[in-house]
Amino acid sequence: MTARRWLGRLLNLLYPPKCPFCGALSPGGEASLCPRCEQALPWAEGTFSAQGFDSGVFVLYYEGAVRESLLRYKFGGCSGYAGVYGPLLAQRIAEGLGGRFDLISYVPVSRWRRATRGYDQSELLARAVARCYGVLPVATLHKRRQNRTQSQLHSADARRANVSGVYMPVGPERFAGQRVLLIDDIVTTGATLSEAARTLRAAGAADVVCAALAGKR
Repeated sequence: MTARRWLGRLLNLLYPPKCPFCGALSPGGEASLCPRCEQALPWAEGTFSAQGFDSGVFVLYYEGAVRESLLRYKFGGCSGYAGVYGPLLAQRIAEGLGGRFDLISYVPVSRWRRATRGYDQSELLARAVARCYGVLPVATLHKRRQNRTQSQLHSADARRANVSGVYMPVGPERFAGQRVLLIDDIVTTGATLSEAARTLRAAGAADVVCAALAGKR
């Protein structure tokens, strides 16, 4: 047995894999969605749109156990949750947006946020989704400044103003004329995704569709 496999077994003993929503122990050595949560979670249906893009999907409503799970993912260092979130989102994308994109990208956090958090939660989610499609995500945007957290703002107008001009395209020749699937972790008013989609379209993207793990009712 290799040292890596021994290390994996040791870590599973010390930190047994669990359902990211309720904390139930997962069989098989990897974190997974438990049967109880599969039945009880607030699953979402349909599509949504906002200024800058015509179609978007999300998997779950941002409430209860879903909200607590995402807060641990974003602020509690539970980056491994992306491995469970990704296939759930990939399935929802296949159902609602299948065939409507050429490449997968994500809405990035700022350099400061990435440094303090240790990872970009939307990039990890995009990587987990892209693995389900057998591809790698493409970095198409850079966040040029650290603005206020959207959750601190309550009106749609304030949220739109807060993200106005915060993104700039990265390597636009890589996505010019391409249809981009843009992934974020949570969508509420759609202001962040709208601004990111607007930036991509202005830089030459042929179309932008969006997906998030969770959203508001």
